Amino acid sequence: MANRTIHDWFNTYGESHQNPTNKLIHWICVPTIYFCVVGLLYSVPVPTIPSFSGPHLLATLAIGLVGIFYLRLSLPIMVGMMLWSLACLWLIQILDANFPYPVWAVCVVLFVLAWIGQFYGHKIEGKKPSFLEDLKFLMIGPAWLMGFLYRRAGISY
Repeated sequence: MANRTIHDWFNTYGESHQNPTNKLIHWICVPTIYFCVVGLLYSVPVPTIPSFSGPHLLATLAIGLVGIFYLRLSLPIMVGMMLWSLACLWLIQILDANFPYPVWAVCVVLFVLAWIGQFYGHKIEGKKPSFLEDLKFLMIGPAWLMGFLYRRAGISY
């Protein structure tokens, strides 16, 4: 399918996420991985550019590009994912200001542990992770969880 809808993406992604234990693992690990990616991008030092400086520049730019990806699939999902992205950025700034370890170090540890969890979940499921078929599924996973929240709240997407 060249032009998949958000529903096509979710249905295909859901095929390899049927086992309740794998789903639970995904509810923990997918948001953790997303948070860590934002945190790692936040941690990349960037040269000072007039009007565009700060440790969060790269993370902010990436969040904007991610927003475009989601917007092409669904405006409501994009709004939810942008709110989640901004919450991640806010939590990372709190972590950066108050935690004794560097953000990048915390994110690397959590990132590795979350990926171990993901692969363990797929071992239980007995199916390969969807992103091995198409790397876009790395972006669909967080949106798939957002879709669950939307359906539970009665929000169409």
